[in-house]
Amino acid sequence: MLIDTIDRASVEKLVREFYAKILKDELLGRYFFMALGDDLKNDKWYEHLITLDNFWISLMTGEEGRYLGDPFLPHMFLGELNPELFDRWVALFRETAEEIYTPPVALKFYGKAKGLAKRFMTDLEIAYEED
Repeated sequence: MLIDTIDRASVEKLVREFYAKILKDELLGRYFFMALGDDLKNDKWYEHLITLDNFWISLMTGEEGRYLGDPFLPHMFLGELNPELFDRWVALFRETAEEIYTPPVALKFYGKAKGLAKRFMTDLEIAYEED
C-alpha cells in the first residue's frame, strides 16, 4: 500500500531506500563511496542519513529547526559534477518516491528534488567559474 502522508517514518523509509539504490548505482555510487563509505550502517552514513531525514522533513513540511545548514557546501568537494549525474540522481529519487508514496505525494517529492538538482547545478557552475 502506498503512503499518502509525509511524516518522519515515511521520509526515513524514502531516504534509506533511495540511498541503498545510490550505492548500487554505477554512475553515482562512487561519489558516495568516496565521501561516506560503502556501508549504510557505518557512523558517517548514520549521521548523513539523519541529516537527510531532517532536510527532507523540513523541505516537505515546512517544519523549521530540523535541518540547519546549507545543502550545497558539502557537495562542493566531491569533484566535478555534471548534469548527467544530477539527472540520474533525480530519476532514482523519483523512482523511489513513486514506490513509497501515492502519485500526488510522490510528485511533490519529485518537484522538490528536481528543483534542488537545478539549484545545485547552477551553484556548482558558479563555483567552478570562480576557480
